[in-house]
Amino acid sequence: MQAIVFDIKRYAVHDGPGIRTSIFFKGCPLRCVWCHNPESYKAGIESICSSNRMGDVKVADETEIGKTYSLDQLISEIENDQLFFDESGGGVTFSGGEPLMQIDFLEAILKACKEREIHTALDTTAYATKDKMDRIIDYVDLFLFDLKHMIAEDHIAHTGVSNKLILENLKYLAEKGKKIIIRFPMIPGFNDSEENINMMLDFLNQLPKKLEFHILPYHRTGQDKFRRFGIENNMPNIPSLMEEDTKWVQAIFRESGYKVSVGG
Repeated sequence: MQAIVFDIKRYAVHDGPGIRTSIFFKGCPLRCVWCHNPESYKAGIESICSSNRMGDVKVADETEIGKTYSLDQLISEIENDQLFFDESGGGVTFSGGEPLMQIDFLEAILKACKEREIHTALDTTAYATKDKMDRIIDYVDLFLFDLKHMIAEDHIAHTGVSNKLILENLKYLAEKGKKIIIRFPMIPGFNDSEENINMMLDFLNQLPKKLEFHILPYHRTGQDKFRRFGIENNMPNIPSLMEEDTKWVQAIFRESGYKVSVGG
């Protein structure tokens, strides 16, 4: 059994509690216009020839995106950071892409982490069938749940998929009493309307308890990747959001009793 991973980020502090090792799985069913990891789109290992300029000279550079790991290899990578987990209350976060696209491996490594008493977080779009959620639900300590858009037509237009399955899975996980942090990527002109924010609040208010709500302001750091990797980019040239731009959303959720943070 092998997984295809395109990055491993150590000493991460915004992907769950404590110091964490974040594992980025390749493959994603969504095509978010604002994506900052477009190299995660395709499930397989890719060789991409990109062109960079050094002064007046164009230099071709071939990059291989993705690396295969066996279960033992990836567990070994995670265990190398066990000391930091123990001292900080951290653990491992599986991200992507969408880890649920590699469900067999994800289930196996989550089980292996639980056997070693390593805290597990899953950063997920939750665009997956319920049977996949059921396979991993008991081995995930924290779900970092991406909630992008409440208006069905706009969700399809901006991510390429319906939000119906995503919202069903959020309700399901909440009813199961799972620890969930909502992560809202706030993208100017795409999902920052008062209508969308109020619909999001109304939906979350129907869940059994109030969840933590994290706002992730749009940043442009992923835009250069589209050019470097030769991937079509449909994102308008707009500036990154500042924290002060999110204050009105923070206020709405705090007034409704939610714990709110920005940028992680």
